[in-house]
Amino acid sequence: MRHVDFAPLYRSTVGFDRLFSLLDSQTVADNSPTYPPYNIERTGENAYRVTIAVAGFGDDELSIEARENVLTVKGEKAEAEEGSENELLYRGIAGRAFERRFQLAEYVEVKGASLRNGLLHIDLVRVIPEAMKPRKIEIATADNGNAKQIEANAA
Repeated sequence: MRHVDFAPLYRSTVGFDRLFSLLDSQTVADNSPTYPPYNIERTGENAYRVTIAVAGFGDDELSIEARENVLTVKGEKAEAEEGSENELLYRGIAGRAFERRFQLAEYVEVKGASLRNGLLHIDLVRVIPEAMKPRKIEIATADNGNAKQIEANAA
């Protein structure tokens, strides 16, 4: 993979350090875990949904935390009982603990979460503050009778 040097940009820009750090981290080989699988979808103009396949996990074995623009989903299975009568011959359903992190953009908040049919759905919404929203500026028209005119004295 090709490596890009952002050093010249660091010298001529102010406030973009985080962006360049993110770009630098993307050029490194991706060794992130692939379990559990997930989808990210856009459900509206400012609404998103993260769906994570958590087959075999109950709602009491999952935890969701949003802190400082990072959404963290953790899953830990309860310990199996030693005195169980059934002997497990083959384990095809993964029950291992996991931790999945998602980087959230500014003003993105967790709206809610639900667990249905082995899928954990986390709904997100982007709430833009009023000060950041574009606003329409009205253009006033001047009436000819009320318009002030500036007169200059001839020298």
